[in-house]
Amino acid sequence: MPRWKSLSGTLFRVLAIWLVSSLTLLVLAALLPDFRLQSAGGDSLTRTAFTAGLGAGAFGLLSALVWPLLVRALLLVPALVIGLLVFFLNGSLLLLALGLIPEGRGQAAPETAVIVAAVMSATSSAASGFLAVRHDEAYHRRLVRLAGRRRGRRSGAARGQATPGTVFLQLDGLGHDLLCEAVRGDRPLMKTVARWTGDSHRLTPWRTDWSSQTGASQLALLHGSNEDLPAFRWYEKETRTLVVSNRPTGAAELQRRAIERTGDGGLLAYDGASRGNLFSGGADQVALVMSVAARRGKHNRSRAGYFAYFSDPANATRTAVSFVAEVVREIVQSLRTRFRRELPRVARGGLYPVIRAFATVVERDVVVAAVIGDMIAGRTAVYADLVGYDEVAHHSGPAHRDALQVLRSLDRAIALIARAARHAPRPYRIVLLSDHGQSHGPTFLDRYGLSLGDLVRAGCGLPVPRRAGRTSSGAEAREAARAALHRPEEADGQHPEMTAGQHPEMTAGQHPEKTAGQHPEKTEDPASSHPLVLASGNLGLVSFPDVPGRITREELDRRHPALLGTLANHPGIGFVLVRSAAHGPVVLGPSGAEHHLDTGHIIGTDPLAPFGTGAVEAVRRTDRFPHTADLMVNSAYDPTTGAVHAFEEQIGSHGGLGGAQSHPFLLWPVELTPPAPEDGPLTGAEQVHQVLRRWLGEAEGPQLPLGPGADELRREVPPAEGFPSPGPAPQDKPR
Repeated sequence: MPRWKSLSGTLFRVLAIWLVSSLTLLVLAALLPDFRLQSAGGDSLTRTAFTAGLGAGAFGLLSALVWPLLVRALLLVPALVIGLLVFFLNGSLLLLALGLIPEGRGQAAPETAVIVAAVMSATSSAASGFLAVRHDEAYHRRLVRLAGRRRGRRSGAARGQATPGTVFLQLDGLGHDLLCEAVRGDRPLMKTVARWTGDSHRLTPWRTDWSSQTGASQLALLHGSNEDLPAFRWYEKETRTLVVSNRPTGAAELQRRAIERTGDGGLLAYDGASRGNLFSGGADQVALVMSVAARRGKHNRSRAGYFAYFSDPANATRTAVSFVAEVVREIVQSLRTRFRRELPRVARGGLYPVIRAFATVVERDVVVAAVIGDMIAGRTAVYADLVGYDEVAHHSGPAHRDALQVLRSLDRAIALIARAARHAPRPYRIVLLSDHGQSHGPTFLDRYGLSLGDLVRAGCGLPVPRRAGRTSSGAEAREAARAALHRPEEADGQHPEMTAGQHPEMTAGQHPEKTAGQHPEKTEDPASSHPLVLASGNLGLVSFPDVPGRITREELDRRHPALLGTLANHPGIGFVLVRSAAHGPVVLGPSGAEHHLDTGHIIGTDPLAPFGTGAVEAVRRTDRFPHTADLMVNSAYDPTTGAVHAFEEQIGSHGGLGGAQSHPFLLWPVELTPPAPEDGPLTGAEQVHQVLRRWLGEAEGPQLPLGPGADELRREVPPAEGFPSPGPAPQDKPR
């Protein structure tokens, strides 16, 4: 009975789309002078309608048979040309379809055929989307069929295996406490996850490092180390390079350094797949992975992941309709927040609606399809990142209704993956986790009327611009979209992140690199050096490029006597980390408060006390990094409300200490051993990596290769352009 119901539903959708396409042809034939569906002497309405049906059917059949082959051929075509080619190819298919109509009744001029084909595709897509966009079962069956066609490429060894595989699904940016809220009550927001929690799965929080962001967490989760990764973006003095975690060159270099440091291939080095991540984890199968997007050649499969998905016209239809709906939804939601005068609020115009739709629809659909394909192929380990919630929460707020709607759609995606596991040749254990949470609050600029860069300039005695700049929306998803289109990375001198007063901020007068890896201009007088200010959520980094190594507190007081006091006593600043020649690392707070990390000596009120357990060790660990900035500035944190003040234009932020951003979660199947002993929580992404690795090894799971496997991977990932050749990691020397 279910099979007959499925077949009847499919037949109904095919007939409905055929009818819509036929009516579209009839309307276009009446409107366009160079397009006709009748013989020279004219035909009856019935005969014309029959001709339209033949033409629509032939066009639909050719599209279904030929389109996947064309998409595969387009892998060799530059992304900017593809959009134009689609119109001409569709027009050619229509001319071919009209040529198949008996007695030459279907005729069109070539330029008219392009128009007719475009309208036909739009109407049929709209009809298909209307019927299937909310029909998850139909979507699920299409994904299983797509994956089934690929199964033949794999060896038959995976078929019938009793050893379970493991799927790690990362819900980017979702904190532990918010997940608990989303699964509570009789009508939970995330129904699938709620059903798992307390039944088949167990839930626990874990604590991030000081740098609570995807780059630091995911590098450690997949490669076992996030050593010397102080923030989302930072400046390396010895090479005069700006490193940004989510750019292809930055991700490739960070992955290379981690592999070199650990001597290990990564979590996914044994029969693994990496989908939608910043890093590969050593997987042989990668798609939408940032660290390989900068490479060219047969190992660069990032773009191929999109084409593998869109080669199925039904998938393309569903995603295209959902994409447009998401753009409209964002515009409506943005206008609603303005009309209601909701606060805090950030700008959500420009390209942000498109970038949001890319993150919440395109990336989600492609990643889900890839994971289902991996399970149907029987792969041993899969790690995938679903980024939509994190992107929306940055602009709307972590618990805002706009962001919660995204959680509901992610729950449906999880349900699709779980149902697809029934068709896999081996059982699968699904582990849900997050890389960090998000903390809410008005931005530093909105709350105090000046940016961190302005405050640093004032402390250095430099003029402060009257008008502060704003952050470009969608900064995190923007790089993923550019990588998907094979667009080059934006030059640092042109990127909005590198302009005065914006994020990350660079004070006016400083000359940034024109491209990553080139040298900025220097001034002759060291005392005239302008600080470089970068932002990573509510964590700020201040560097003095003309000073080799980390500047000492004593030297900084000599150059800019008011700077440290200006920062430490500002109500929006929680604490400042600086290196002292006499006392080592020192954390400064308001009213002369100090915490000497080497000795534990505290003067006044401990500046780290409001940030809770683990803050001291997290700051101490980051201080040891060779590329820690001269000054590390963490925004103020209100323990009562959980609010922080991002130095970027984000009302939901992460990257530093304070609140929910430091508390992600693990949700694991009960058949796996508990992740941590009961006497203490997991601390740091490196510890979580060991848990994930242990879970892969349970039930006679994969034995991850070490040594030679890591050497092979290291050869595959050369240093990114603008970075030094491989060598020993720089050592942190006491000052």
